[in-house]
Amino acid sequence: MKNTMQNPMMTDFIKRLAKGVAAQFGEDCEVVIHDLSSAEKESTIIAIENGHVTHRELGGGPSRIVLEALSRGKEDLSDHIDYFTKTSDGRLIKSTSIYIRDEKGEITGIFCINYDITRLSMAEKTIKSIIHADVPSQEPEKIPQNVNELLDELIEGAVRDVGKPVALMKKADKIQAVQYLKRNGAFQILKSGDRVCKLFKISKFTLYNYIDSENK
Repeated sequence: MKNTMQNPMMTDFIKRLAKGVAAQFGEDCEVVIHDLSSAEKESTIIAIENGHVTHRELGGGPSRIVLEALSRGKEDLSDHIDYFTKTSDGRLIKSTSIYIRDEKGEITGIFCINYDITRLSMAEKTIKSIIHADVPSQEPEKIPQNVNELLDELIEGAVRDVGKPVALMKKADKIQAVQYLKRNGAFQILKSGDRVCKLFKISKFTLYNYIDSENK
């Protein structure tokens, strides 16, 4: 098999593949097959599905990537995967172009997928406007299942705020942690004081002093 595009079985398979890909992804997905083995370089499209995407039809001419394949050596070319193009009327297209080669590595055709993502791009902007928060770098807040889990998360947050493990905390660090818990309402939870005292190895009296402290 010297010329892939002149082999009837292979050409039939590639055309059926194009039809299947287009059907799988719907009307916004155009699939084009260019035959570069023909002498007719002005009419390279031998199969096209959903040609309305780029307003092309069977027998249409070459694209930029086709001209590139015709003008450059086989060693200089590699498949173009996942790149953006635009139609003449400004619609955004996400494209992939796969070179079809014969046994000698010569490029005899191109299998192109062009997906019109214009509507998806508009939907993305709408979705982003809905889910956007003023603090995008902040981790999404977890919804606790009970107050014990909530207290655990607040304590973890206090330790992160100090920036060192409890075992290495000095008095000032513990005051900072307790102030964090106070600001975030941890002491509204029943028996939270007992948990905090046990964690920081302090007495209830010391805890109350830390709560009333202005230091952080």
